[in-house]
Amino acid sequence: GDSVITVQLTEEDKVEDDVVFYLVFTGSTVQHCTSTRKVNPGSLETISPGHDCCETVKVALCASREGHPVLIVAEESFQFVQDEAYDAAQFLATCAGNQQALNFTRFLDRSRPPAADVDFLDEKVALAFRHLKLPAEWNVLGADQSLTENVPRETLMHFAVRLGLLRLTWFLLQQPGGRGALSIHNNEGATPVSLALERGYQKLHQLLTEEEAREPDSWSTLSHTVHSGDYSVKHHRGLDVYMLTAEA
Repeated sequence: GDSVITVQLTEEDKVEDDVVFYLVFTGSTVQHCTSTRKVNPGSLETISPGHDCCETVKVALCASREGHPVLIVAEESFQFVQDEAYDAAQFLATCAGNQQALNFTRFLDRSRPPAADVDFLDEKVALAFRHLKLPAEWNVLGADQSLTENVPRETLMHFAVRLGLLRLTWFLLQQPGGRGALSIHNNEGATPVSLALERGYQKLHQLLTEEEAREPDSWSTLSHTVHSGDYSVKHHRGLDVYMLTAEA
């Protein structure tokens, strides 16, 4: 989800300015309807929806004009794939309280991927996390809430800060247990806050310590989502397109 989709119109589909085009994505349990932006007479742009599972969906390009019935201009299949970022987000979400698994992730730190790779990983994994269906009881600190903050342990927040993942850290801060994780020491006595300071991650340290800290730049800062029951409406400010998502 959240990547730009371009639609090329054929000669016969290029019509007057008062025609509005939109795309309807129909999956097994969820349907998305997105408005489009006209780039020129022959092409449209919109944002791909974040889907709830990896599957092939039907996409219909529809045309609407005041006083006329809605027309289906074209239909095509569109595949949502399960990539490494999705796998990583699922793994991390499942291992929120698993000390063995969280200690295992520390080997990534020793390999020290290049900054460009870290930024790519941060953007993709944070985006995948946003589109996961997390259980209502999910917590950054794991399912066992009987543990007190004084018990030394590794947390998802330690993982995100250790690698310098700004956007993932922001996402975790907004989740249950996110703020509580900031004061938890691991077996080396480090908190996520002290880790950020020790590694010289100034922006990350600012994010963790300033009350008014803003979300790091990403696709999500360009959009605003409103939820209501089984529906949500998302406005992407960059392209000025809207997306309605409804559970079937």
